[in-house]
Amino acid sequence: MKKSIFLFFFFVTQASHFSIAQLVQSVAAPTATYTNPLPVQFGDPYILHTKGMYYMYGTGGGADKGFSAYSSSDLVTWKSEGQVYFHDNKNGWSDPKANWGGAYWAPEVYEMKGKYYLFYSAQWKVNPTKEAENFRIGVAVADKPTGPFIDLTNKPIFDPGYPIIDANVFTDTNGKSYLYYSRCCYKHPVKSDVADLAKEKGWFNEIEESWVYGVELKPDFSGVVGEPVLLLRPPVSLSDKQAEWESRSVTAREVNRRWTEGSVMFKKDDTYYIMYSANHFGGQFYAIGYATAKSPLGPFKKAANNPVLQRNTDKGGSVTGTGHNSITYSPDGKEMFCVYHGRTAKTGDERVVFIDRMQAKNGQITISGPTTTPQKRPSSTTTAATNNR
Repeated sequence: MKKSIFLFFFFVTQASHFSIAQLVQSVAAPTATYTNPLPVQFGDPYILHTKGMYYMYGTGGGADKGFSAYSSSDLVTWKSEGQVYFHDNKNGWSDPKANWGGAYWAPEVYEMKGKYYLFYSAQWKVNPTKEAENFRIGVAVADKPTGPFIDLTNKPIFDPGYPIIDANVFTDTNGKSYLYYSRCCYKHPVKSDVADLAKEKGWFNEIEESWVYGVELKPDFSGVVGEPVLLLRPPVSLSDKQAEWESRSVTAREVNRRWTEGSVMFKKDDTYYIMYSANHFGGQFYAIGYATAKSPLGPFKKAANNPVLQRNTDKGGSVTGTGHNSITYSPDGKEMFCVYHGRTAKTGDERVVFIDRMQAKNGQITISGPTTTPQKRPSSTTTAATNNR
């Protein structure tokens, strides 16, 4: 009898060990691939990598007049961290009752001296002329990537006298930081061959444009140094090779605007790259281009292989509206990724996040996307990567 009981417990114990071993093995061995789009409904996605973790921020994503975040250790599996910025913090300067629910757009977070700084766009409550688009850029600070973020002051970082969105910050090797942003199309009609063509064809009476500027930041991110410098704008002449792809929202008669927005700056091998998005963010032609320079404030030259990321529906795919990107690196720092939003036939008007491999070499960027088929997981070791390199 005792022998039978012993054998019973022996087999139960072995079976339990086997089950636990199987469970540990399944947890420890993630799938070898991932597939776009990721299950994150963000527009304008931005990823911060710090202390071995990735944090993603973006427009929308369920946040109520503010911003939410997701976290990941591998760029593939993401966990919601909830809302991390609220407009009604003690220094809030925005107007949540303004158009687009206050227009809380395009958050980006940067680590500096143990603090985390969130740059974002919103409608400014100081609006004596009742402008429909009164966007400005603010900066909030927190002790953790997950907030809560509190505005540095009760006003935007600066007021150039026109609406601005899409803040991006780059810190150079000499320690100087720069703010890049987009002047909005709002009340900014510009003369060009495309504007003349649109009027001649009876499409639109005028074409408004958004332009990208850069300006040095104060070391504590509390304001700017000097005057903004114009870096990028849509082509004036139709003979410019960039004109065709940057004007598609006009020539397709979607809207009377040409955009240069969603800029992101990085440096590699002594070359400064600035990526940007053109065309209507709500349309199918939203696409990404880039330009290069030898200094952080230019002059910049647009690349001959633009656009480097665009819709694939004309090639049998299902992705449109690819744009407003950021960049990040694999956990081992060896692979570079383009993080952007897009739409698919399945997601409809909802913007979702894509992460595809990219390269920047010899002054040229290439992006392997948009993809919706299984891709190899980002390479991973214990080596930490950084956002600015």
